[in-house]
Parts: sequence; structure tokens; C-alpha cells
Amino acid sequence: MKPAVWMAAVVAVAASVLFTGCGARGEEPAAAGAPPPAKVEHEQDVNIIKVDHPEQFALATADAYAVLPKLDATGVVSPDVSRNVPVISLASGRIVEIDAKLGDTVTKGQLLMKVQSADIAQAFSDYRQGVADENLAKAQLARAQLLYEKGAIAQKDLEVAQDTADKARITVETAVEHLRVLGADVNRPTAVVEVHAPISGVITDQQVTAAAGTQGLASPNAFTISDLTHVWIVCDVYENDLSFVRVGEYTDIHLSAYPEIPLRGRIDNIGPVLDPNIRTAKVRIDVANPGMLRLGMFVTATFYGRQKQQAALLPASAVLHLHDRDWVYLAADNNQFRRVPVDAGDIVTGNMQVLKSGIAPGQRAVLNALVLQSTVEQ
Repeated sequence: MKPAVWMAAVVAVAASVLFTGCGARGEEPAAAGAPPPAKVEHEQDVNIIKVDHPEQFALATADAYAVLPKLDATGVVSPDVSRNVPVISLASGRIVEIDAKLGDTVTKGQLLMKVQSADIAQAFSDYRQGVADENLAKAQLARAQLLYEKGAIAQKDLEVAQDTADKARITVETAVEHLRVLGADVNRPTAVVEVHAPISGVITDQQVTAAAGTQGLASPNAFTISDLTHVWIVCDVYENDLSFVRVGEYTDIHLSAYPEIPLRGRIDNIGPVLDPNIRTAKVRIDVANPGMLRLGMFVTATFYGRQKQQAALLPASAVLHLHDRDWVYLAADNNQFRRVPVDAGDIVTGNMQVLKSGIAPGQRAVLNALVLQSTVEQ
């Protein structure tokens, strides 16, 4: 085939394909009916979006709202150490019976354990010997007084008898006090001593078991009883937030397990020393325990500032929770919306949400942020 003829054939085929494609596009019907959906264009800033039809997204104007600044801090329920009472046995020996255990609620005077003690046996022996010596001394004193009245003995002999009787009486009184200190009853001579609860409360620590030995004060406390009618809540408050806490003021306590039960506590102490690692101070709150507070439980304590601050108020639907942060879409020029982070607060009446920062009263934001976000993602 000649080159000129071959080139002419190629041009003819290309022209045929071109005219056929143009004809196909010309046959497509034009869209009709509903307005075209908003087309989103992302600018270089990921927080700025541009739409073709911004009128499809209703706007809401932020109102001014006076709010009392507050600080939420996590705290731990701890026992009031002034209400912790150790239970000990001054008599050393072997524990032969345990009548309470860790976690039990006990009442004052309740039997906790029994200890078989050689100390008690020796104390009773001393007491009985002292009683025998006292009886003998009394008899000798009575005889000396009779003889002195008859002139049979000198006065010094009567004084010696009187001194012996006084010393015997003191010996008996000392033996009785020794038995009382060891926890024994002078009217019940036995080598087994009973240990009773000194107060009512909950056993929060136990260091003894049956058949174990105890060395009196040299041994750890057998039990620790805590009066949990009042407890402490200890919070860590950062150095920059210490202006929110003041000794003597009250704070609100919130429980995750019982959100419907409001509690209030009084700030009892603010630690004088900051933790050098995390720069926090220990804040101690005294709280009356209605019964559900348990040691080690996490709670949230809310502290309040003194002066109200101006905040913005928007419908809750205008706030978008995304990536563990709260955002709103503010209206901008040239069919644009700017996504800005906000510090969202409480929901107030009428499903309105307080925004403490990020937006000022008078600014306009998208009423339904979730709809705009869904459009962006599409």
C-alpha cells in the first residue's frame, strides 16, 4: 500500500471514532428534579471545607451564657485514719480461736479472738499469792492491834504490822490491774483471754490466723477496725488549678456506680508539698458515707471557682464529638466552613450545650454538625 493511501485511511478511522463518541454524549438526558447535592472541596487546611450549596446547612447563632468555672478531679475513697483503731492482744501466747475475719462489720464489744497465754496464767498466780499474803497481813495486823491495846507489844511492832498489811493490799491491787490490762477477768481465772472489738466498724486489716502465735506489742496488729461512717476522698489537683480549691468549702461528689445519688464533701486539707514528678497537690475531702462508698472506689470531685465567666451557648446538635475532642463548624466566607475545637460543658435546659472556649457569643455555627461531617466523609 502506498504511504499516502495508508495515511488517508488512518485519518478516516480516527474521524469516525471521534464523531461516534460525540454523538453518544449528546444523547445523555439532563438531570432534573431535586437540587444537586452539595459538592465538597477540601482546601489545604484540613479544617476548612468548601461546599457548592452552603444554604443546605442551617446555621445557629451562639448566645452569651454566664457560667461558674469548675474543675473535675478524680479521687480515691480512703479511710479516715483518725477513725482507724488497731486491735491487739497485750498477752503473748497462741491464738486458739478467731471469731471475725477481714471485711466483717463488727459492733463494739464483739468477740474477735481468744488467746491462750502463759502471761495470764502467771498473772493469776501472782494475784492469788497476793490475796493470800493480804489475808495473812490483815490477820497479823488485827492481832498486833489487840496486843498493843493490852500493852503486850510496842508501838513499833504495830507499825510494822500495819506497813505489811498496806504492802499486801497494794500487791493485790497491782495484780488486779495487771490482769485487767492483759484483758482477763479477775472473777474468771483462766489462761485463755478474750479480745473484743473496741469500736463498731469494718475490719479493714487482719494479720492473724488460727493457731498462730502472738508476742503482744511486738507483733503486728491482729485486726484494724475502721469507722466508715465518714471517709476521705483524696484527689490530685495540678498546680495551675489550685485556685479552685479552698479549705472549708464544699464540693460535689459523683459516683460512676450510683450516678443518681448526689453527695457533697468538705475540703479538709490541701497538701503543703507538691509531687515533684507530676506537679500535683493532694486535696483531702471529708465525706459522710451513706453506705455505698467503698475503700478504693474512684469518684469525681467537682470544684467551683468564685467568679462567673462568659461562655457561648449552642444547640447540642451543633457539637460534634470526633477523635476524643469536641468540634463545631463555623460559617466562613466564600461558601466555606471552618472546623474549630471547643471545650464543651454541661447540657442545660432546652437541649442547649455550654461551650466554655473555642467559640464566642454571636458567631454562627452549623446547626447539625453531624450532617455536614457525613457529607464531608462522602
